Amino acid sequence: MITAIGNPVYDYIKTQKIETDGRVLSGCSTNAALALSRMGKKTRLIGSVGPDFKDRFTADLERHGILHHMTPSDETGGFSLIYYDAYGNRTLDLLGKAAVIDELDPSLYAASDAVLIGPILKEVPFDLIKEIRRNFDGLFVCDPQGLLRGVDSDGRIYHEKPDGLEEVFALFDVVKPNELEGKVLTGIDCREDPYEAAKIIKSWGPKLVIVTLAELGSVIYDGETFIDIPPYEIDLVDATGAGDTYMAGFTFEYLKTNGDLRTSGCYASCTSSIMIEQVGPEFTMSEQAIRERQKKLLAMDDFKVRVAVNS
Repeated sequence: MITAIGNPVYDYIKTQKIETDGRVLSGCSTNAALALSRMGKKTRLIGSVGPDFKDRFTADLERHGILHHMTPSDETGGFSLIYYDAYGNRTLDLLGKAAVIDELDPSLYAASDAVLIGPILKEVPFDLIKEIRRNFDGLFVCDPQGLLRGVDSDGRIYHEKPDGLEEVFALFDVVKPNELEGKVLTGIDCREDPYEAAKIIKSWGPKLVIVTLAELGSVIYDGETFIDIPPYEIDLVDATGAGDTYMAGFTFEYLKTNGDLRTSGCYASCTSSIMIEQVGPEFTMSEQAIRERQKKLLAMDDFKVRVAVNS
């Protein structure tokens, strides 16, 4: 069992190639749970859902074979995502904000193989993360996107590093920022030097840091060695969920290989590549399809991410 904690959302998405017909199920923890379920892994999603989408959410997760625990909220969260280039850059505007997850019965997660913390807008408080760590000694993974987001008076999402984040990061086995989040956290442009950004984040205490760099690949750092992970090159349709499913793939393979970082990183990269060739929660994915791509990346022994310090 893998437990993913963070609010689901129903988003409107428009890219240079597609536009959703209304709002579709998404969210950091939600996309991770969807991917894990496609791989045949038993998964539970925990988050706040309002009466506006409660019935649809229940039907969606039951259709995808995902266990779920809903905490009460006046409304369900959601964003309008408008992608304006071919690299996943976008505007992000609030359509709805679900409630904070204040407390959880430890029986919901304590026996899990891994717990993924993937908030979308500060709905997983630091005190809850600390409480989960006290009750859970398995693999603890963080996608920090929702810990860094705020919303202005016009509903536009902005990013900032909150006080106390270093102490919280020290509780995790894996912290996985993308390049934007890496810059918010460290002030370093990760397309210039993701290694230095990873070093700074690692100094705060997590066991592993992974910096994802979209079409350039990703970098894994364990405090001693940097491992450069290639991207699996595809025709991008919708970048939504790329990092979420990378997190899912890495967690799945890390557990399966007892911590092989390069193998896990390549599996994660391929998981993400399948997600972003499609749009919405009905994406097609399987462990077999991921492994077919993984073989290609594992053969790229001398790969280095194409960032400024490697030029």
